[in-house]
Amino acid sequence: MPEGPSVRKFHLLTSPFVGQVVTKVEGSSRKINVNDLNALRLQDSQVHGKILYLAFVAAESPLGPTVEETVLQREAASGASSSAQGGQEQVCASETHPQDEELLELQHSRTEPPDAAEGPGNWLRFRFGLFGSVRANEFSRASKANKRGDWKDPVPRLVLHFERGGFLVFYNCQMHWCSSPRADPASDILSVEFHRGRALDALCTPEPICYTLLNQRYFSGLGNIIKNEILYLAKIHPLTQGSLLALSDLERLLDCAAQFSSAWLHSKLRGKGLHPQVYQKEQCPLGHAVMKGTLGPSGGLKRLTWWCPQCQPAVLSGNGDHSPLTE
Repeated sequence: MPEGPSVRKFHLLTSPFVGQVVTKVEGSSRKINVNDLNALRLQDSQVHGKILYLAFVAAESPLGPTVEETVLQREAASGASSSAQGGQEQVCASETHPQDEELLELQHSRTEPPDAAEGPGNWLRFRFGLFGSVRANEFSRASKANKRGDWKDPVPRLVLHFERGGFLVFYNCQMHWCSSPRADPASDILSVEFHRGRALDALCTPEPICYTLLNQRYFSGLGNIIKNEILYLAKIHPLTQGSLLALSDLERLLDCAAQFSSAWLHSKLRGKGLHPQVYQKEQCPLGHAVMKGTLGPSGGLKRLTWWCPQCQPAVLSGNGDHSPLTE
C-alpha cells in the first residue's frame, strides 16, 4: 500500500479543494453511498501516516454542523447503514495481483485497531490498497493491456466534482465514515512533531529491527520500501536485534528514515520516480549480490526484504550466535 510520502502527496492534491462544495459524485464504491457526498462542502483534509481523512459538512456553512444525521438517514434508507459503522471495502480482484506481497499488508491492515474515535461521523477515511492513488483534474489511463489483452482504464472508487470546475479521483481505496481522525503526529516520520525519543525506545528492544520499523504505532507512514532502503543506508542487517545496536547506530537509522522519506516526498512533488538501492535489486550500488527473504514475526505480517550481506553484516548476539534468517 502507498507509504507516507505518497499519501502526503495525495493530501496536497486534495487541499486546494477545501472549502468547495461537491456538485456531482461518481464512483464504484459499494461500502458507502457515494451520493451522500453530493452538495456537501469539503471542510478539511488531513493525513496521518498512511491514512487520508476528508471532512465534509452541510454546504450552508463551511463551519456549520456535521452531516452525521443526514448521512445516517440516507444510509438507513438505502440499507447500507452497516458500512457507516466501520465496514471496510474489499479490494477489487481485477485491480490487484493475488501473489503480490503488498497484498499481505492490505489484508493485515484489516486486523489493526480501529480509529480512537470510531463510529459514524463527518470524516471520510481513505486507506489505499495496491496501486491506490488520488488524482486531481485527470483520470488514470491504462499503461498496458491486462491478462485478457484488454486496455481497460482503472475504475475509480470515487469521483468528486466541485463547484469551481475541478475534480478529485480516488482509486483502489477502502472508505468509511468516522467521527474524527486517529492522529498521532509524534509517530509520523514526516511530521515536525515526530518524537525521536519514543522511536529510539521502540528500536532498543530485542526485536529484530526490520519488525519494529513497520510498527505503525511508532513509525506511522513507514512502509516496506522505506524499511529496506534505510536499513541499507544505515548498514544494518534487517534481523539485527535493536538491543544489540549502539545508540549511535539507532540515531543514524532514524536520520536515514527522516532524510529518505523527505527526499522521496520531494521527488514525488517534482514528478520524479524513486531509484532504490536494494529494494527489488539483484546487486547493491557496490556490486555485491543482494539477498532476499520473507521476514516477519511469528504469527504476524511477513514482508519481502532485500539486504546486502556484505554492506549489512549480521550482528552477533551475546552468546555468539548470528541472527536467524528466513529464506
